[in-house]
Amino acid sequence: MNKLRQIWSNLRSSFWFLPSLMVLGSVVFAAALIEADSAWSDRWLTQWPRLFGVGAEGARQMLSTLAGSMMTVMGVTFSMILVALALASSQYTPRILRNFMRSRVTQVTLGIFAGIFAYCLIVLRTIRGGETEFVPSLAVSFAFFLALGGVGALIFFIHHIASSIQASNIIASIAHETIAAIERLFPEKKAHEPDEDEGQSQVLEALDERTWYSVPAAVSGYIQSVDNDVLLRLARDSKTIVRMERGVGAFVVQNTALASLALTYPPDQEMIAALNKAYSISRHRTAEQDPSFGIRQIVDMALKALSPGINDTSTAVMCVDYLAAILTRLACRQFPPSHRYDGEALRVISIVPTFEGLLAESFDQIRRSAEGNVSIMERILGAIETIASLTVSPCHRRALKEQVQRIAGLADRSIASTHDRAQIKRRMIHVREALEAQLALNAGEERA
Repeated sequence: MNKLRQIWSNLRSSFWFLPSLMVLGSVVFAAALIEADSAWSDRWLTQWPRLFGVGAEGARQMLSTLAGSMMTVMGVTFSMILVALALASSQYTPRILRNFMRSRVTQVTLGIFAGIFAYCLIVLRTIRGGETEFVPSLAVSFAFFLALGGVGALIFFIHHIASSIQASNIIASIAHETIAAIERLFPEKKAHEPDEDEGQSQVLEALDERTWYSVPAAVSGYIQSVDNDVLLRLARDSKTIVRMERGVGAFVVQNTALASLALTYPPDQEMIAALNKAYSISRHRTAEQDPSFGIRQIVDMALKALSPGINDTSTAVMCVDYLAAILTRLACRQFPPSHRYDGEALRVISIVPTFEGLLAESFDQIRRSAEGNVSIMERILGAIETIASLTVSPCHRRALKEQVQRIAGLADRSIASTHDRAQIKRRMIHVREALEAQLALNAGEERA
């Protein structure tokens, strides 16, 4: 299942798959119209001679012109795409290029132009002149309407390219994909539900006393996803414990430890192959099971915006705003446990994301690059205040307080202006009050 999911993800992000399907559909559609022309052409010419009455030479010229025009337009479209990719890569970060390639608008536009070209070629080869003249009037007339549709697609594509390379649209698209992954992976946290592994009733076994055998990775690459059900079933069938050595999003080198098994004997090749099949490893990361990758992309854009060569504070501020939107969604979610059981028996020790880790991933590097930047510090403090208003977890609040303390230290070191330091301190007072107010509210609810 992981392999099929990986293949489908690669197909979705390719430039050729959807356009190829559209070309195939246009070939089938052209063949269907030609067959309809063969059966009903005389009747149509009698009823609508002005619409369908066209000679063989005129039909050839029109279809040849349309086919050539579509190839020219498709070349221009490819050039626009390459320019947009190069601009986005240099201005923002190379990690967002895959998002451009996954764009349905881009893939459909290429498919429309290639499909019209293939349609015209199929119809063109059926036109015959001379004594046995045959002109598929319906198919030729429909090619004219396809050409008009292609012009509309080109205009819309130009608008799409112009808007898609704007920083706000790129950041919003990444945030939307990340939030969708969060909603799919992390369930809603119920009232008074313990955090992550808190409140776990089972007592962990003496794991250090066991003999662990490492399972080497079959290939090198980034772990895109892990089928946890397969790991649990493998551990249950072998009556062992599977310990993940690399989590989703991590890079693993071939023949290094991917996971470890608690066994009394080394695992055989069949077990090693079965465990490797539970992992999807490829050349790049995806956000399917890795919401930290979406956060990483937005952080990279913020760091590029804060670099001395670009110095675009507004883009960095937008990045912080969308990171706040992602983290507020995470604050209301239940994170998966790191230990999975089959009844009372421990079976899988996973490497799972935590709120504290994702919070640090979001703000640590941006904070280090924001020395002396009052706007970014204030925006991060505002984001922390927003997150604090929605979280009820003591662990989350502790992590937020640590972020406030780090910003306070950064402000004291890097801000020379007394007025700006006072402004940051006033902002921190409001954030601390929000954290304390939430703490008091939770304590009151627990007493009630």
